[in-house]
Formats: sequence, structure tokens, C-alpha cells
Amino acid sequence: MPTSEKTDKSSPSRASSPRTPYHWLTKVLFGLIGLAVAVAAGVLLTVAVALAMAYPNLPDVSELADYRPKLPLRVYSAEGALLGEFGEERRTLTPIQEIPKVMTDAVLAIEDTRFFEHGGVDYKGIVRAVLANLGAGGKSQGASTITMQVARNVYLSSEKTFTRKIYEVLLTFKLEHLLTKNQILEIYMNQIYLGNRAYGFAAASEAYFGKPLKQISIAEAAMLAGLPKAPSAYNPISNPKRARSRQLYIIERMEENGFITSADAVQAKQEQLKISSGSNNTRVHAEYVAEMARQLIYAQYGAEAYTRGINVYTTLNAGEQEAAYTALRKGIMDYERRQHYRGPERFITLPQDPEEQENAIDDVLANHPDNGNVMSAVVLDANPRKIVATRADGEKFEITGDGLKPAQSGLSDKAPPNTKLRAGAVIRVVKTPKNTWEITQLPEVEGAFVALDPKTGAIRALVGGFDFGKNKFNHVTQAWRQPGSSFKPFIYSAALEKGFSPATMINDAPIFFSAGTTGGQPWEPKNYDSRYDGPMSMRTGLNKSKNMISIRLLQAVGPKYGQEWVTRFGFDADKHPPYLTMALGAGSVTPMQMAAGYSVFANGGRRVNPWLITRITDHKGRVLSEFQPQPLEQLPEAIPPRNAFIMNSMLQDVARVGTAARAQATLKRPDLYGKTGTTNDSVDAWFGGFQPTLAAVTWIGYDTPRNLGSRETGGGLSLPIWIDFMQHALKGVPVAELPVPPGVVNVGGEWFYEEFARNAGVSTLGAPEGATEGSPSAPPAAEERNRILDLFRN
Repeated sequence: MPTSEKTDKSSPSRASSPRTPYHWLTKVLFGLIGLAVAVAAGVLLTVAVALAMAYPNLPDVSELADYRPKLPLRVYSAEGALLGEFGEERRTLTPIQEIPKVMTDAVLAIEDTRFFEHGGVDYKGIVRAVLANLGAGGKSQGASTITMQVARNVYLSSEKTFTRKIYEVLLTFKLEHLLTKNQILEIYMNQIYLGNRAYGFAAASEAYFGKPLKQISIAEAAMLAGLPKAPSAYNPISNPKRARSRQLYIIERMEENGFITSADAVQAKQEQLKISSGSNNTRVHAEYVAEMARQLIYAQYGAEAYTRGINVYTTLNAGEQEAAYTALRKGIMDYERRQHYRGPERFITLPQDPEEQENAIDDVLANHPDNGNVMSAVVLDANPRKIVATRADGEKFEITGDGLKPAQSGLSDKAPPNTKLRAGAVIRVVKTPKNTWEITQLPEVEGAFVALDPKTGAIRALVGGFDFGKNKFNHVTQAWRQPGSSFKPFIYSAALEKGFSPATMINDAPIFFSAGTTGGQPWEPKNYDSRYDGPMSMRTGLNKSKNMISIRLLQAVGPKYGQEWVTRFGFDADKHPPYLTMALGAGSVTPMQMAAGYSVFANGGRRVNPWLITRITDHKGRVLSEFQPQPLEQLPEAIPPRNAFIMNSMLQDVARVGTAARAQATLKRPDLYGKTGTTNDSVDAWFGGFQPTLAAVTWIGYDTPRNLGSRETGGGLSLPIWIDFMQHALKGVPVAELPVPPGVVNVGGEWFYEEFARNAGVSTLGAPEGATEGSPSAPPAAEERNRILDLFRN
């Protein structure tokens, strides 16, 4: 057929035509696509199965809607100054609306710029992070969103596994579904660990800058925002260079994202930050008080006290507390300057290589940290006229002239090796008021100071020792020591009830008792200065702190009566055996007991119990418990008001012309009352005293009792500390005049109980009738001697 033939000639058969390379390429391409789709489907199916299996095992995140992290126990002064913080996690729970915008902007700039745009997983951010990792020299922004970090930090471990990542993504979606963006951001800002025991940015601001979060600047916010990535690597205390580098990068990110202007960025980069370098950022030194409060709260709440955010408000006055801390340390260091130099704390070999030498100095000073203003240093060179030393910060300085005097023996050619000052010696130094350096040493002696409101017993200031880190023993409440002559006022108070008056003439003459008459050791009490001045008034006897006067008074009233009387002031009867030695303060008291005892005089005769805690609240400020002191007139009467009044008139004289005359001479006000105390062999030095609005007691001594020095007394050691404190505490306090209570009269310029006036009471004791002050000293009469001996025989 022609047509068929034509067709066959013009169109070759398909079966016989050759295949093109494009046909095979297309086939291979579609095959790879199909394989990829199959693999992807398999992966998605596997992930779907994994998610289906994992989702039911996810933790319940609904509790985050009422976010309650571990919050530490905090102790505050009456004004709200932080005194102490206890708990593994240092955290201040801060609502999102109270977190300054500059802080959230800094965090968003570096951690999750698109936080308010994505749904928990930032897919664009993941791509951007991959590219950043390839070309940003390590300064990547990371792929984890803030929500993912919350899921990980709250519920998951830090291990890097595929399974954990699945759980993290699932939790992220669950959190985004349950919580608002602001809730998630609030949890992150409070939960994240930022080093130095600080959790959350509010705690970190206090830890690193010593200021509330609301006061931070752009530069400070950028520094804090750099911590979440690696708190140890970017810690501004331990790694300031790396921290600074990351801070600058974050400031740039804030500018790029429009959170700050270019001018803001320039200013922030130039700002010099003040980093708190110490581990203890407590601004008020009240470590002993904070520990007292901690023990009380732990006894009530157990371990929960450290996690539920309890706030404890104390009676402490922050300004008076700081004044007490400074005064006690100054008094102890003044005493230390008079002691023999005990030598350097350690010796090291200084390498010749400068870098190795710097490392060796850093290592040894890390083990000998500063103790407040008593700083550690390493000697680089020493001779009798000059010491060159260096501190941990690399600062080199010289000690010359008077600054060498406290350690002159260590600079002598004949100094033994253990006290010789030479290169490599680890020493202590202080800055003088003239801004020069002085060599010193950490004291071995201890001290205590406590001040009370005498009308309520509220503790206004308490320092339990030289340094809490060095010695945690609270000498105010735990040290039982002999009070010496500071106990005499309580014996004099007993005598007033037995007919004695400040005008009673008493013989200041020696008494000796042999071993045969006492049934034990011979006893020959002496006056402190070994002088005996003959007959003198009871008032003069207290002014001069005459031991013979006190012994005769106690003998006259009876030791048993004296023992019972002192318990009215809060002293323990079993700590004060009914013997004549009680008249010399040979019993045992604590400084807290002495402060409470002197408060009885100060408030007109009422017994007070010292107390510390005013209220306890939870982290939201809800009151858990509160203490209201009784009004003064409802407190139990310890001694009659007229007894307190006459005792105060004598104690005022002690502070005016007696052993404590330095008090009124320095403070220039008449309403000061008190008594010095030095025990036998100068083992304990005391001063107890008051102004009607404030009673305070100071004690100095060694933990293992030993002689303070032949010339060391309560008037020279403890009184100056009391004066330094009162100079601060009494500023602006008007001079107080004590009202004259019923039952007392003034005859010839002296105060008497009304019924004992005009020679109706005891006019003389151990002195001839008609004796006057300044009469020749007379030995004790036989009758008096026999009465005293009867006390030993019984």
C-alpha cells in the first residue's frame, strides 16, 4: 500500500531508535528523589513513633504556671538591710514586670532575638546559628531558644543525647501551649544559673555588682547577659577578660537589634564596672546575728527553711551594728599593736621567673585571704628601715617609719628564723588614717559587744567575736567568763535594801585569811592597785572600784542574800556560789546576761529578756509569725525603782569621776552610766554601761584564759570600744534626765531611802564611828573579822 510504504519510509520505528542520556539522568534523578522521600517518610514515621511513645512520659509542666523555685532564707535588719543569706541557691524571685527592660533586652539580644515571634523552636534561628558557627569565630548565637532552655534547666539533665533532645523539643511545645511568653521569660530570668551561687539575674546583680537589679546600667546588664552560656568561663570575678569580651559583643547585638542607640552602645562600652570581688557580699557585718537567726528558724522549720524563701526581720539597727563591728575590731587591733610580734604566717620561695613568681604569690595569698581591713601580702624585700611587699592584685608598696614598729623584732638581725621578716614571708598589713601602710598580725585575743534597748530587751547590735570566718564561737551568748568588778553594782544594789546608802562610810583596809581559818587555800584579797585608803563612802568605793569595800558589803548583807538578789537581774544562782568571792565578780556570766542586767538599772528596775526576731514572712511578704514586746510597765519588777535610781546616781559618778571618767570626758554628755571590770590577773576586761535609751557591754579576753598584760584593764581595753560605739549611737539623741521615784530623799546632797535617811540606816561598816573620808586606814575590828570567818566555818 503506497500510503503505508510512505509512512514507513519517512518515520523510523521507536523500538529501533537509540535512548538519549537525558532519559537516563531523569530516571536516576526521580529515583533519588523517591529514595529521599522514602527516607524522610521513614524518619518522620520513626520520629512520630518516638514522639508518640515519649509524649505520655513527659513531666507535668502545669506547676510552672505557679512557679515556685528554691528560695534561700534571708535575714534582715529592722530597716530591711540584708544581714545574711542561707541556702544552696542564692535567688531573689522577681516578677517579670519588675525586671528592668534593659536586662530583658540584653538577654533577648544574645539568647533569643525572635523569642516573641517563634513558637518555641526557632527554625530560622537554627539556620542562622549553623552559618554563624561556620563564620563567626565561635561567637555564635546558639540554636536553643529561651523556652528550650527553660525546659532543659527545669526538667532535664545536661547530657547531650538524641533522646534528651526529643524530650526537650516536646517540652518546649508543651510549655508554649500552657504558658504565655512573659511567664516563660519570667521563669528563665529567675531560674538560670549565673555562677557565684546566684540563680536568676536579680541574685546575680547583687552577687556581682552589690546592687538591686532595678539599678543596673546597660553595661552591667550586658555583662550579666553573658553568663548563661558558661557562668565559669564568663565570670567577671574569675575571668574578667573573657567576661569583658562577651559583654562588648552583647552590647553590639543590642545595638544591631535596635534595643539601644549607637550613642548608648558607645557609652556602655566605655563604662568602668565595679565588680564585687568578695565571696561575702553582705554589706552589714552581722554574721553572728544572722547565724543566731538561722538556728532559730531551722529549729522551727527544719531543712525547708533554706528553700521556701523565708524572710526574717530582726531588731538589729544596721547603723549601730556597723558601728559596733568597727569599734570592736579597732579596739582589738589597738591591743594587738601592743603585743609582741609573733612572726609571718608562712614563708614561700620566690621563683626568679616573673610569671612563676606571680603565680606563686597568687597561690599562697589565696590560702591566706584578707580579713576585713587586715590584708595579706608577701614580702619581696626587707631591711630594718623598709619592707617592700605585694598584694594579690599585684600592687607593690613600701612600709617604712612608724609602720614598721609593730614588727620591729622581726627585722632584727638576731630574730629567730620563724619570726624573721624576709623575702617570701606572708604578712598582714593595714592602711593607716594617713593612707600609709602598717605591718600587723591577726589577733589571738577575742572580744564581744552587745547593745540592747533597755525598755524592751530588743537587741540593737551584736558582735560575737573579731571575725566570724576565723572563729564562729559567739562570745556574746556562749562565753561564760568572770565579770570582775563590772559585777559590783549588783552587790551594791543588794546593800541598798539592807539599810546602806551612798554615804555609808566603809573601811578600805586589808583582810587576810589563813588556810586554817578558811578550810582551804589562804585568801588575801587585794585592791587592784594594792592601795588601801581607809574609810570612804560607798559611792567613792564604787568610783574607785575598791575590792575591800565590795567584800565588806557582801559580808554585811550575807552571801546567800547576795546570791538571791543577783538572780533578779537574770544571773544564774548556780554560777554565783554564795561566797565572799562573789563580791569580786568571781562567778560566771555571758556578755548578754550582763547587758540584760545593766538594762534593769537603765529602765528603772524592770527585768527584760533579750530578743532578736520581730517577724517572719514568706517570699510574698505574708506574715508567718510576729513578736510584739510587752510595754515596760507590764514587765516584771526586778528591783524597786528607788534602788535603780540611787544605783544610777552612783554609776553616773563612775562615768564622770571614777574608773570610767573617760566616757563623759569624751562624749561630753552627763547621761552616761557604767562600770569597768578587770578580773584577777587581768584575764578578762569588761565595761558595762548605758544611756537610758541604750545599754551596752564590751568584753575582751583570750578563749583559753590567760593574762592580757599587767597594764591592761577594762577601762583601757573595753571602755574605748563602748565609747566609739556610743559616739555613733547617741548622735541626735537628747540628754535624758531620770525622774526621782517615790521613796527617796536628798539629804546634804546625797540620796537615801526615805526610811534610812538622817542616820536611820547603816552609817559605817568596819570603820570607827564618825570616820570620814581620808582618815587613816585601820585594820578590821575583831568583831568584823569574826563575822567574816563565820562565813567560812559555815
